[in-house]
Amino acid sequence: MIDLYFWPTPNGWKVSIMLEECGLDYTVQRVDIGRGAQFAPAFAALSPNHRIPALVDHAAAGVGHGDGSGNDTPLSIFESGAILVYLAEKTGRFLPTGARERFDVLQWLFWQVGGLGPMAGQLGHFVHAAKETSAYAVERYRTEHHRLLGVLDRRLADREFIAGEYSIADIASWPWVRSAAGVQQSLDEFVHLQRWFEIVAARPAVRRGAAVGADWWASRRPPADVPATHEGD
Repeated sequence: MIDLYFWPTPNGWKVSIMLEECGLDYTVQRVDIGRGAQFAPAFAALSPNHRIPALVDHAAAGVGHGDGSGNDTPLSIFESGAILVYLAEKTGRFLPTGARERFDVLQWLFWQVGGLGPMAGQLGHFVHAAKETSAYAVERYRTEHHRLLGVLDRRLADREFIAGEYSIADIASWPWVRSAAGVQQSLDEFVHLQRWFEIVAARPAVRRGAAVGADWWASRRPPADVPATHEGD
């Protein structure tokens, strides 16, 4: 069994979508980042950076370090990109084994982890959560977010999916493209990106994964002394 430590944000949905795509059994452990649950010692032991998601694979207990020794401790992983790679290798799905194809997927996975996600997250912070308005910060991150969407649009001009076949590169990027509406960024000018987005959105596993915890933010209000931000993703 797999435990997914989760809150409904794009990084969280990457992993719930992947778990659904792979058909793996999992339980969702709620980590309410709006109330600071990501800083609890028990969660920090799994995710030292105090960010969701984290994953614990109990089925990996007994698997050693490649030297023939067993290990009775379940495998714990933090960082969404690392989790996607682990699940792809565990199941043999959505990450090719050929060197060229594999690194084509991985470079776009790292592009999302290092670029699209952080820029969209910073833009969302300054648009929705910053205590003081900063026109410079909003413009800086909006411009870079727009540029990155253009990079992905051009990549998709001659292929159905980011790395040819559907892969963890698509699974990683799709929730962050979906978040564009939340920062008032239309996809209308990105015709290839919009086509790709709709194809991925139609996948049943994507719909199931993206529905996990979808109403959690709306179902509660943070205490007065905790800002209602998405920090912790």
